[in-house]
Amino acid sequence: MKISVLGAGTWGVALARVLALAGHQVVVWSAVEKEIDTLATERAHPNLPGMAFPEEIVLTKRVEEACQAVDMLLFAVPSVYVRNVAAQVRPYLPDGQVIVDVAKGIEPDTLYTMSQIIKDELNKDGAHAHVKVVALSGPTHAEEVARDLPTFIVSACEDLEAAQLVQQAFVNTCLRAYTNEDVLGVELCGALKNIMALAAGISAGLGFGDNALAGLITRGIAEMTRLAKMMGCQEATCAGLAGIGDVIVTAGSVHSRNRKAGLLIGQGMAPAEAIRKVGMVVEGVNALPAAMQLIRRYQVQMPIIEGVNAIINEGQSPVDVVQGLTSRRLQDELNWIADK
Repeated sequence: MKISVLGAGTWGVALARVLALAGHQVVVWSAVEKEIDTLATERAHPNLPGMAFPEEIVLTKRVEEACQAVDMLLFAVPSVYVRNVAAQVRPYLPDGQVIVDVAKGIEPDTLYTMSQIIKDELNKDGAHAHVKVVALSGPTHAEEVARDLPTFIVSACEDLEAAQLVQQAFVNTCLRAYTNEDVLGVELCGALKNIMALAAGISAGLGFGDNALAGLITRGIAEMTRLAKMMGCQEATCAGLAGIGDVIVTAGSVHSRNRKAGLLIGQGMAPAEAIRKVGMVVEGVNALPAAMQLIRRYQVQMPIIEGVNAIINEGQSPVDVVQGLTSRRLQDELNWIADK
């Protein structure tokens, strides 16, 4: 297939390489011209040391060239830019285009997931009502995919044929894809797990150990499942690759930007300074406003997410937030889904 990747960050570049090695014709576009220049001259990404960028991958600074007669278009831009990029590509895409989104987040106010944003923005001309958007998610650090380490992902779409098409496109010796028709559940988990990773980093920064991390992950999954069920998603999705799988890898890995930011905050650094020091997008921070809106809309209890928001956006100290969490009323673990 001919597949274009929109975005030249670590994840977009790592996936472009996977697709090229699987035999596809791959084009990479970025709105940041410097990124394309670096890839063109060095055939490498500065944040993926040791990864050789295949010579056969075509690089372009023209979005219309990236959209020309492609079988699949992959959105690999940060969540806050998905709507803008969708608007840029709209004039060049046919109705029925298969689109893959790998960004993870929820838009504030509309509370749209990334696939919903893409559909909404593309169909503003009334001529793109039949685009097929597949969410590709799961426990996937670009740094490991770039080294051909075994990785498992999930291809999610209400249209199972579209999900299977994407599943087949990404098959190679190191990457295995599963399908899931619960696309809302997959995308919801993908956004919320970044907040859980911030919490895990804060915990580590405060000097807490593995016991706290395990409890945090477990209770975080309980919170995500509680909201997901209220929104009509499948509980099994939260227990799958996009849910517990992604929480584990993002909360515990040295590669996690969200965990790094949380670690610095737990050590006493101001949130804005921690984000600046990480030097890359911290999607958990971007997801907090929408997460808080969902909590209010569905009247669901999510104390970990509320605690992270209190630290990031309300100036509360991590120590005070932890004390508040650990002194909550005693509960029965088996009632965690219905807990209010």
